[in-house]
Amino acid sequence: MGDLRFGPSGLPAAASFEAAAATLASAGYRAVEIGFAGGFWLDYDTAPQLGEALRAADVSLSVHAPLAAFMGHVAREKKFKMALGMLDHTAGLAKAAGAEVIVFHPGFLLGREREHAIADVVDQLGDLRARLVSKDRLVPFGIEVMGRVRELGTLDDVLAIASQVDFVRPVLDFAHMHATSDGAYLDVEMFATALEAADDAMREGEPFHIHFSDIAYANRNENRHLPYGEGTLRADGLRDALARLDRDATVISESPDDASTQAIGTVLAGASSARRAS
Repeated sequence: MGDLRFGPSGLPAAASFEAAAATLASAGYRAVEIGFAGGFWLDYDTAPQLGEALRAADVSLSVHAPLAAFMGHVAREKKFKMALGMLDHTAGLAKAAGAEVIVFHPGFLLGREREHAIADVVDQLGDLRARLVSKDRLVPFGIEVMGRVRELGTLDDVLAIASQVDFVRPVLDFAHMHATSDGAYLDVEMFATALEAADDAMREGEPFHIHFSDIAYANRNENRHLPYGEGTLRADGLRDALARLDRDATVISESPDDASTQAIGTVLAGASSARRAS
């Protein structure tokens, strides 16, 4: 197993970026993911300050793009152009802050066959690549496995897209995968199979990027994130599966409370302990 970094989704409330970074480090976290679902609260002046504070505390940064910022639109019209602009702006902020990866969603089928929708995502990611290269802000992107069983964004969809686009890697969201599999992620083999498939689709040197939390679901669709222990998804299988693979990993907790994030981190820390003992 490679180096494992773990942390929460969202900066802790603090008077400054330095104080937020210190809070993360003191809690034992080595990663954090910030998001722009509610708007772009970071700007080009403050992004470098955030990045510097986190690097000084040895906390890696990832960024979640706005939810509407997806590729794979049926036509290159208004919504596509808006999404392209949001991803472009996110990339600029991510580069300024030194983020490891930008997480984004794969979009929707929108009445198309799955293969057609995937082809459109790949094609439009080519537009995004050209735009980012022209501005010197081509940074790594991660396409997230979604929690809708009949929509675009299955593990296979994400692997198919990531394997065709050189700046995109898969992001495994095990809460979503647990939901769409009707609660199948109960043993190490399920986690290992998914991680091995992602490993095959990734390039050398790219770390796994993983979302994890307990989850409520119905009819194989995600409902809401749960405090750890209230559902049936556990971190033990992820810990043991990661230990089988020689690739660095960042795991982000999307739990609704810090106690749950701490509990998940304690379980995952056993992977490092087991590796040192072997």
